[in-house]
Amino acid sequence: MATQFEDIDPVESREWQEAIEDVIAKDGADRAHYLLDRAVQQARAAGATLPFSATTPYQNTIPADDQEAFPGDMDMEWRIRTINRWNAMATVVRRNKVSSEYGGHIASFASSAVMYDVGLNHFWRSKSAIHGGDLVFFQGHVIPGIYARSFMEGRLTEEQLENFRSEVNGNGLSSYPHPWLMPEYWQFPTVSMGLGPLMAIYQARFMKYMHNRGHIDMADRKVWVFLGDGEMDEPESRGAIDLAAREGLDNLIFVVNCNLQRLDGPVRGNGKIVQELEGGFRGAGWNVIKLLWGKGWDELLEKDTSGKLRQLMDETVDGDYQTFKSKDGAYIRKHFFGKYPETAKLVEDWSDDQIFALRRGGHDPQKVYTAFKRASDTKDQPTCLLVKTVKGYGMGSAGEGQNTTHQQKKMAEDQLRAFRDRFDIPVSDEDLPKAPFVKLNNAQKAYLADRRKALGGEFPKRQATSDKLEIPSLDKFAAQLKSTGEREISTTMAFVRILTTLLRDKKMGKNVVPIVPDESRTFGMEGLFRSVGIYNPLGQNYTPEDADQMQYYKETTDGQVLQEGINEAGAMADWIAAATSYSNHDVPMIPFFIYYSMFGFQRIGDLAWAAGDSRARGFMLGGTAGRTTLNGEGLQHEDGHSHILAGTIPNCISYDPTFQYEVAVIIQHGMKEMYEEQKDVFYYLTLMNENYAHPDMPAGVENDIIKGLYRLKEVKRPGKKHVTLMGSGTILIQAIKAAEMLEEDFGVTSEIWSATSFNELARGCQDAERHNRLNPLAETQVPFVAEQLAKTKGPVIAATDYMKNFAEQIRACVPGRYTVLGTDGYGRSDSRVNLRRFFEVDANHIAAAAMVDLYREGGITKAVLEKALKKYDIDGAKPNPRLV
Repeated sequence: MATQFEDIDPVESREWQEAIEDVIAKDGADRAHYLLDRAVQQARAAGATLPFSATTPYQNTIPADDQEAFPGDMDMEWRIRTINRWNAMATVVRRNKVSSEYGGHIASFASSAVMYDVGLNHFWRSKSAIHGGDLVFFQGHVIPGIYARSFMEGRLTEEQLENFRSEVNGNGLSSYPHPWLMPEYWQFPTVSMGLGPLMAIYQARFMKYMHNRGHIDMADRKVWVFLGDGEMDEPESRGAIDLAAREGLDNLIFVVNCNLQRLDGPVRGNGKIVQELEGGFRGAGWNVIKLLWGKGWDELLEKDTSGKLRQLMDETVDGDYQTFKSKDGAYIRKHFFGKYPETAKLVEDWSDDQIFALRRGGHDPQKVYTAFKRASDTKDQPTCLLVKTVKGYGMGSAGEGQNTTHQQKKMAEDQLRAFRDRFDIPVSDEDLPKAPFVKLNNAQKAYLADRRKALGGEFPKRQATSDKLEIPSLDKFAAQLKSTGEREISTTMAFVRILTTLLRDKKMGKNVVPIVPDESRTFGMEGLFRSVGIYNPLGQNYTPEDADQMQYYKETTDGQVLQEGINEAGAMADWIAAATSYSNHDVPMIPFFIYYSMFGFQRIGDLAWAAGDSRARGFMLGGTAGRTTLNGEGLQHEDGHSHILAGTIPNCISYDPTFQYEVAVIIQHGMKEMYEEQKDVFYYLTLMNENYAHPDMPAGVENDIIKGLYRLKEVKRPGKKHVTLMGSGTILIQAIKAAEMLEEDFGVTSEIWSATSFNELARGCQDAERHNRLNPLAETQVPFVAEQLAKTKGPVIAATDYMKNFAEQIRACVPGRYTVLGTDGYGRSDSRVNLRRFFEVDANHIAAAAMVDLYREGGITKAVLEKALKKYDIDGAKPNPRLV
């Protein structure tokens, strides 16, 4: 019996092959693909177990005879590109002549110069009156080349290039793409590798969302993403590629620079990264275009009648491909072509120099243009371009194809000379050691100007502002400013009501973007399913099981809610896309991303930092927040530190409100600040699922709520036994209870202060301290928290549902004795009562702490303190919850 791979009828096999060749010749490859696909389907339907292959041969996807005509002056572009290469290299080399601490990278742009050149000359449109503009995620390490291009265009000065990575004194250039540092230049931060591809997928998705909801006409706008093959090992790089295929994001193009090297060595020394990536992306449903071989290889492949060259290309591993380009033509002749007599014969009449001059596909501008054009024309699928290059191309002995090339920041004079001669750079021997910047002549300048004019203008370029939104006044949230009476609600419920009011607003409701990672019902937001719908570009092609209910699960093509499934990172990338819409689409959107607080900054902290860099504007809401509020869920769910993490992001403003009126004031103020005043900040609020009664908003506290601290209960005539209790979130409710206990049990009076933001109070303290340190002869600034607490007397006890460091931040600015209670340690499952007792933030511990401080200040006797400790069941031998 014949085996699976034995050819029992070679004649018949040849007839099948000739038939396919004939179809390709007459009707093209697409027709052949169709016929073969139908044949495979029929065979499988008949029970044949055909193996699946997600990869194609190690060749260019687009045949040489199917290339697009190059639309520009190829000689002119080569000349400009070589000068760009030189200036990019000189930018780094010159800075490191000053000091090696400036760093920088030469090799990455050297490998990808052709791709950026072709993109900037022929594809990437700027925002104009007639086009919304393309979005491009530049690979972080190529940035010297992009600055060098802008220098040649006259956008950047020689002084700015001289100040690459030297920004402190102004007129410098940031190390990588940073919108925060260069807000009118860079669109996206990308050098935290892996985040670029994730954010880009959701930017493309959000562009479709904006189009489907009628906010923009996306037309043929694209999102281009430039990546390194080593970067694709980051889980975030490939984590959302299924989404891109599932939603048919044909406005998304990944360009993976496959120079086969990571930062330290080969990406897949024993394998083939191109094939691995092809399999992954094709398997996910992407259109994959491989560009591996430059023009010189076409002649050899045409002569390869034996198929041995193709076989050799397939079986050679990446580690060897890297080695070949670090050596010379003689080495390649011996160790590559010399492997088989048939391949050796192909180059027997070639010189070693001709062999070494064989280029990889990413260095061939016509083939790059063709690949870019095919990707741009693809419909209903995202495209991944796998473009093979040489890392450090043109650097010669300074690092071409070498493991050390990524760290190469300096070049000796002989290496500069070799670089100059290889690319025919107009620099004299006398000037060579200085690595001078080279300017374009008038014809070259005019050519670049014409190319960019045809594409709408300067690029990259970021829009820093947009039209203002008309934000509702605070009285629109009147229901949240009043007492709930005996009815108990959570701040999460209050937020949902505020959000509903915003969605119904006729002027700006359509600009609100609710974002939830599969927890809508947890947060009581299921009512939005019916009222505004869940966004799905395919609509709802099924009947939901709850279709007969009022709040059924409703998906629509113009839905307003972005419901991401169990995917906090994806939801955060959604939020960033919405939060930067004012810049990328000239349409300000107001995103509200609500999630389990424990799965926020802890899980997506790097994305939150990128959001700050992106100048994002919007609201993040940590639901079920606090270490003791989410009872029963345990260690992995209970958040006691998100505010500390939020405080590390300079333009993140965070609050831990207790009452619904605080939530309303903060959200209304935040909207005015971001969407009327157009400040580049974003807000983080924690929300709780614990129900309790909410009082009326005290008169005139709005500004103090925003600053972070206001007096909730005042004592007109405090006696000798008097304390100040301060808290936030649900633990403020415990402080209120503690005040009642102290007065009833021991006649101690207490003022109650709501600390809506210890982070903002701490920043105010630090700012005042800095001013006073730098201006010692000027009038002394008094921090807001010190100003507020000067109105009261007695020791101050602060208690929160977060680590002690949260409230400890303001210690230096608190007049008098200050004690902090917090929830240091791992969370655990239990009731709220038991958890608060365990972490020592319940009313008993707050009251006991107050009594201890009163004793230390001489306000009560030792006997009274002992009675209080017994009354409140304080165990001095209890294990430290941080260590248990």
